[in-house]
Amino acid sequence: MAELVYYCGTMDSGKSTLALQTAHNHQSRGRAGLLFTNRDRAGSGKISSRLGLTSEALEVTEEMDLHKFVVERLSLGVKIDYVICDEAQFYAPDQIEQLARIADGLGIDVFAFGILTDFRTKLFPGSARLVELADRVQTLQVEALCWCGERATHNARTLDGVMVTEGEQVVVGDTGGRDVVAYEVLCRRHHMRKVTARASGEGHQSIDPLPFS
Repeated sequence: MAELVYYCGTMDSGKSTLALQTAHNHQSRGRAGLLFTNRDRAGSGKISSRLGLTSEALEVTEEMDLHKFVVERLSLGVKIDYVICDEAQFYAPDQIEQLARIADGLGIDVFAFGILTDFRTKLFPGSARLVELADRVQTLQVEALCWCGERATHNARTLDGVMVTEGEQVVVGDTGGRDVVAYEVLCRRHHMRKVTARASGEGHQSIDPLPFS
């Protein structure tokens, strides 16, 4: 039977890398699928990982009916063995229900990848619905690290390096405006104390893509 599986973790836990690896593994075995994304850091219609890997994908808009889209593709004779959904935390709850219908009604495996909670430690609506509906919820095994070296468990939003806990749930980082919005992963202890890397004196360490050829 087809499954709806949710792979989740904090930022820097490799979710987009795993999404692209999953697509590659299926494609290498002759399986065909669809890749969806929403508000990727690389821009509309992209899935990108911090290791420098990038793939074209279908951008999920607010009004998009994912189940209807897949049915229409199937009716045109397009082969679809699996569906990959990156940045699934940004999908609307009814779109998550559509993913469940794709798995149950169409017999197509759906692999969703995303972040569980926002910078306020509140569940994203899309992630909450996935936890409720998914056949399996799997925490990514790659552990992101807080600036202190401990396992990072929370996502923090910073404004000019200072952690903030109020504001809209979704704001694109590094907007380039007067007040620079960015994101950082922290352990629970430092998230609760609002101690970012800059506040600790450690500073932000930029992580360049690994030199894979």
